[in-house]
Amino acid sequence: METISIIGGGIAGLALAACLDPARFQVTVYEKRPELPAVGNALGMWPNAQRALERLGILEEARAVSPVIGSGSVRDAQGEPWVTVSVGDMFGISRVDLLRLLDGAVPGTVQRITSNVRSLPADGSLVVGADGVHSAVRREAWGAATDARLTPYLALRGTLPAPVSPDEVGEYWGRGDLFGMAAARGGSFWYASYRSGLGPYGIDTASALEQARERYATHAPAIRRTLAAATPEACLVQRIWTVPRLGSYVRGRTALVGDAAHAMLPTLGRGACESLVDAVTLADLLNTLPEDQALRAYDRQRRLRTRVLSLASSALGRVALADGGQPLRDRLLSLARRRNRRSAVVTGSAD
Repeated sequence: METISIIGGGIAGLALAACLDPARFQVTVYEKRPELPAVGNALGMWPNAQRALERLGILEEARAVSPVIGSGSVRDAQGEPWVTVSVGDMFGISRVDLLRLLDGAVPGTVQRITSNVRSLPADGSLVVGADGVHSAVRREAWGAATDARLTPYLALRGTLPAPVSPDEVGEYWGRGDLFGMAAARGGSFWYASYRSGLGPYGIDTASALEQARERYATHAPAIRRTLAAATPEACLVQRIWTVPRLGSYVRGRTALVGDAAHAMLPTLGRGACESLVDAVTLADLLNTLPEDQALRAYDRQRRLRTRVLSLASSALGRVALADGGQPLRDRLLSLARRRNRRSAVVTGSAD
């Protein structure tokens, strides 16, 4: 049998292991964590990710544990909505639930090794780096020039047992910061991003939460209320890193999937979705084509799309987290809102 070593047992790694043909491949997953995480953020599942979940056989289970997002508003810092967006049947699943379902979809024939891999396996297997933004696989195979790049932004994410009011769901854009709230199974999910000097490693969650309370002290009451109720135990905090543009996601018999290939700003909410699509695409190609053809096809199909999404997330991040340009941004969005309201009134009168 052909052998494949998957470095990283997160979303991309587990999805890939679940889709590879066990009759053709002997698969080993290396993951440094001995168990699945107990705390995680909510992940919006766009249509392409839902198709990947269907291919994995867990779409209905994912829907069953996830609230439908429906719609949400982009608001100013005080909560006044600029625009309300409907996202159809898109749903938001907890990272914890998604990892649990993916883990259960992995065949029993897959070997699991708890190990922090620092060099590529030397057993002659095809190696897939699914080890995230700080990928050891990428560094070894692509070189130190591809190391992750630190952004000035901190990301705080948390859950609360209390539900969020429908008229408070959405994102709040302030001066150099953003805050979001959404429904979650058994309560609500919130997230915040802003410039911070904390970290980049070993950030104390309680200190970051206190910093966030100070940062958002003059923002909308819903934000202040959420942060007041948040606890370090139900929070995750990290600095945001990105990956430089790669000329290829394949080098020899090594391939990259997920954040190892294209970690981007979270402003579009596409990181987890594209990780799932990467994994399913690569698995299906390897299942049906000779290895060299499959790897070339994977790179051709995924690199351009994820590059466009990465650029788009950066552009949206500059708008959402605008600092000096915040007053102009707010005026333009307020003007667009007033024009939409006037158009609605005129249309209603004509009817």
